[in-house]
Amino acid sequence: MKNTLTIAGSDTCGGAGIQADLKTFSAHGTYGMSVITAVTVQNTMGVFGCQDIDADIISAQIDAIFEDIFHVDAVKVGMVSKTETINAIADKLEKYKPNNIVIDPVMISKSGFDLLKPEAKDALIKRLLPLATVLTPNLPEAEVITGMKIDNISAMKEAAEKIHAMGAKNVFVKGGHLSDDATDILFDGNKFTILEGKRIDTKNTHGTGCTISSAIAANLANGLSVEQAVKAAKEYITTAIEHS
Repeated sequence: MKNTLTIAGSDTCGGAGIQADLKTFSAHGTYGMSVITAVTVQNTMGVFGCQDIDADIISAQIDAIFEDIFHVDAVKVGMVSKTETINAIADKLEKYKPNNIVIDPVMISKSGFDLLKPEAKDALIKRLLPLATVLTPNLPEAEVITGMKIDNISAMKEAAEKIHAMGAKNVFVKGGHLSDDATDILFDGNKFTILEGKRIDTKNTHGTGCTISSAIAANLANGLSVEQAVKAAKEYITTAIEHS
């Protein structure tokens, strides 16, 4: 069994964050571990508060994993709200060098709560983005990272190219915020892979971003290529939304 680690915030209702990641890791047959970066007050209706974990405790949690569990086959990084948190995580990932790092640049909740402090955006782009085996922004997050408006496939491709140039090895731009079908784009620096998806009429999408990124991480840990891992994760989350 492969070992997977999530570095992210906690979700009170269990549908997103650490809780969603651990459930997804288990569903993919991997052993899930966690480093908690923040404790949030949230449910399916929104995020109502957040308390960050001190950076030294985050660093110590990561050390506790890597100094004991020598084979961490994939790491998923989710909610990282402060510059100090980002620097602590980046320092440890650079030290331990896990093979597969999936970074979900969580910035704003669906209810409009700032999960990434605005002043920490540059740190995320400069410190964490270049460490990503796969970066998984949705359209609003890709807009913040690139500074461009993204509302169609052509703009998604341009954004993916810009983000790849910032250092991410593979960029998976999620199109759930498009007005028509939920089409996603994967860019590996040379090739675009278009992942078409039908629009599912449901409001039950809490935690889908967390879930798909942790599914990608688990698939990479299990030996799939990046393209295979992303395609399988999209199938997994589509089924989850259909049966939400």
